Amino acid sequence: MSGSRRKFRVKIKRLVAIWVITTLGLYLLSGMLPGFRIDGIWSVIALAAGIGILNALLWPTLVYLTLPLSILSLGLFTLVLNGFIIWLASVIVPGIDIINVWDPLFIAIGLAAVNTLLTSLFSVDDDESYYRNVLKRKVTKQLKPVESDVPGVIFLEIDGLAKPVLLRAIRNGHAPIMARWLVEGSHRLAGWECDLSSQTGASQAGILLGNNYDIPAFRWYEKDTGRLMVSSQMSDISEIEKRQSSGKGLLADGGLSLSNMFSGEAPITVFTMSTVKNPKASDFHKRSFYMFFIDPYNFLRAFMLALWDIFLELRSKRRQRQRDVQPRLEHRGLKFAFIRAATTTIIRELSIYTLIGDMFAGIPSAYVTLFGYDEVAHHSGVEREDTLEVLRKLDQQFERLEAASRQAPRPYDFVILSDHGQSQGATFKQRYDITLEEYVEQLVAGKVKVGTTGAVAEHWSYLSAPLTDAIQGDQHQLSAKALRLAVKKKTSEGEVMLGPERDALEDKKKIAGEKEEAIVMASGNLGLIYFTDWKERMTLEQIDGAFPGLLQGLANHPGIGFVMVRSAEKGPLAIGADGVYFLEEDRFQGKNPLAYFGANAAAHLKRTDGFPHVADIMVNSFYDPVTDEVAAFEELVGSHGGLGGDQAHPFVLFPAAWELPEEEIVGAEHLNQVMRGWLDAVKKNNGNDDKD
Repeated sequence: MSGSRRKFRVKIKRLVAIWVITTLGLYLLSGMLPGFRIDGIWSVIALAAGIGILNALLWPTLVYLTLPLSILSLGLFTLVLNGFIIWLASVIVPGIDIINVWDPLFIAIGLAAVNTLLTSLFSVDDDESYYRNVLKRKVTKQLKPVESDVPGVIFLEIDGLAKPVLLRAIRNGHAPIMARWLVEGSHRLAGWECDLSSQTGASQAGILLGNNYDIPAFRWYEKDTGRLMVSSQMSDISEIEKRQSSGKGLLADGGLSLSNMFSGEAPITVFTMSTVKNPKASDFHKRSFYMFFIDPYNFLRAFMLALWDIFLELRSKRRQRQRDVQPRLEHRGLKFAFIRAATTTIIRELSIYTLIGDMFAGIPSAYVTLFGYDEVAHHSGVEREDTLEVLRKLDQQFERLEAASRQAPRPYDFVILSDHGQSQGATFKQRYDITLEEYVEQLVAGKVKVGTTGAVAEHWSYLSAPLTDAIQGDQHQLSAKALRLAVKKKTSEGEVMLGPERDALEDKKKIAGEKEEAIVMASGNLGLIYFTDWKERMTLEQIDGAFPGLLQGLANHPGIGFVMVRSAEKGPLAIGADGVYFLEEDRFQGKNPLAYFGANAAAHLKRTDGFPHVADIMVNSFYDPVTDEVAAFEELVGSHGGLGGDQAHPFVLFPAAWELPEEEIVGAEHLNQVMRGWLDAVKKNNGNDDKD
C-alpha cells in the first residue's frame, strides 16, 4: 500500500511541477509574442490547466487520427496538434487573446523548449522517471517479463568511432559515462582490427552472423549474375544475410536485433534492414514505432533535441567557412541539416525507447546500432566540434540505460563497441579536380564506355528502414494501413525508398542490362573497377593487353597508394608507383607499396583477392602517415572502406571481469567468436537458470 501511495505522490508532484513549468512558459511567451495577450496571472494559470485537461482528453485521439502525417514529418505535425490544443484552450479560458494565426504554433514550440529545459534542470523525469514508468507499465501489460538472476547483455555499437578518437574524447570530456566506467574499473577498453573492406556491411556481417566472406566493399558488381549489390538497399542486405547465415549468429539464443543491418539470427528483429520486410517481432514491437510518436513526452524531447542538432549543423557549416577549415564539404544545405537531425536524434530516441522496453521485458541479449556519429563525421570531420557533440549525446544514452536497468527484471551488462573507424582527408576530387571514374575514362581513351553508380548516403536507409518496418503491420491495423497509403509513392516492392535510393535502383537496372562496359564505384577511399565484357575476373595480363597503360597510370597517380590485381603467372599483386608486393610470396620488390597501411595489410588484401566477386582492379587511395589523411573517392571528409589510418581500428569496451584473448583480434569474424564466448560464459557462470 505504501508503494502505491508513494507512486501516487510522485504523480501528483510531477503534475504540479509540469503545471508550474507550463504556466511560467506561457507567461514568458506572452511577453515575447505581440499577438498573445493575457489579462493576468490567474488567466495564465487557468490556460495551463486547460491545455493539460485538453491534452488528456483529446491528445490520444488526435494523434491516432493524424499518425501517418506525424511520422512522415518526423513528428513535426505533432506541433500543429499542440498548436490546435493551445488555440482551443485559449477560446475556452476567459482572459486569453491569441490574435495571429501562427501564434499557437509559436507558443507550442516555445512551450516545448521551456518544458524540455526546465524538466531537465529540475529532474522532473529523472530516476523515478515518469517516462520509464509509463513504458514499464505498457510492457508489463503486453509482455510477460522474464525474471532472472542471469545477467542480460546489451551490445551498443557506435558506428564509425575509432579507438584513438575515443581515447582523445574520453581525455577531453566528450564521453564522461564511458570514462567513469573505466575509472571505476567496471569496464576495460580494447582495440581490434576490422577487415578489408572497413565498412558497416562487412563488419556487421562478421560480428552478427560470424561470416563476412565475399563482401569486398560497400557496393560491388557480380559478373556471374549481372547484379549490383548495395549495402544501403534492404533487398540486397536481405540477400547478403541469406548467403552469410551460418548458425553462428550472435543473437540466436533469444536476442533482439535493433536498428542494425543484419539480424544476428535473432528471434526478435526491429528496424533491422535484412528482415525489415518480414520483421520477427511481437505485437508490442510492431506497435512500438507508433507508441513512440503517440507519447507527447517522447515527441517534445526528441523535437527539441532535433532542433538543437539542426542549429549545430548550420553553425558548424558557417564556422567552417568563416575559419576556412580544411578539408570541408560545401554541399551541407538545410535539407541535410534536417536529415541529420532525424538520424542523430529522432531515430536514436526511437531506438533507445524500444530497447528500454525490451529490457523491462527481460530480453537476454540485444545488439543496437547508434549511427549518428558516423553520419556527422562523414560530412563534418572525424573530431570536429559538432561531431564530438553527437558522441557526447550518444554517451549520455548509456546513463539512461543504466538507470533503466535498475528497474528491469534481470541485471544487465553493457558492451560498447564500434564496427570500424574513420580516416579524414580532402577527397580525391577536391585534391585533383577529377573523379576516379573520369580518370579511368582518360586512361582507357574511349576503348570502353565507363559508368558508375550513384553514391547513396547510408542515412537514407536508416530513415527508410523504420518506415518499411512500420508498414509491415497487420493489414487491418488502421495506423499501418494509413501509413502505407501515405508512403505509397515512395514504396517499391514493399520497401520504402526515401531520397536518392530510387536513382540507385535505376543504376542497378542499367548495369543489369550491361549498357556499361566498365563500372567504377567507390567505397570510401577504396575504388572498384569491373569490366563487364569479361565474364570472369580479368588478369593483369588481360588488362595490360586490352588497356595498355591503365594499371601503371592508376598506380602512378599521386592520389592512389596502390592497386590490387591478380596475375595469371605471379598471383595477387599490390602495385604502387615505385614497387610491387607479391601477396602469395609475402615479399615486395622496389619500394613497399603497403608500408604505411598496417602490419596486416597484405593479409587483408590476400583474403579479399580470394573473394568470388572481387573487382578486376581494386584501387586504394594514398595514406599520409604524417598528416594522417586519405583521399576518399566519394565526396566525404571522413571516410572508411579501404586501408589507411584509423578506419581499420575500432574498439570494444567490455566488463572488466570478462576474459579477452591474448592474441590480437583481427577481423569481425574473430570478434564474433570472442563475443559469443562472453555470452556463453555469462550463462555458464550464472547457472543458465531463468525463473519464470
